[in-house]
Amino acid sequence: MGRIFKWLFYLVLLGAVGLVAYAYVGPFFGADFSPPQTEVRQPVELDAD
Repeated sequence: MGRIFKWLFYLVLLGAVGLVAYAYVGPFFGADFSPPQTEVRQPVELDAD
């Protein structure tokens, strides 16, 4: 039973390292993680009474 948890721990650790590596190396291979940027204008009515 302990062997299963050890391998599961190694698998989770390897997945985390792979995800961090993909986040750093991904933009070099064309993965774009930035959100689309658009300008939002909304009129504001101020009540100055």
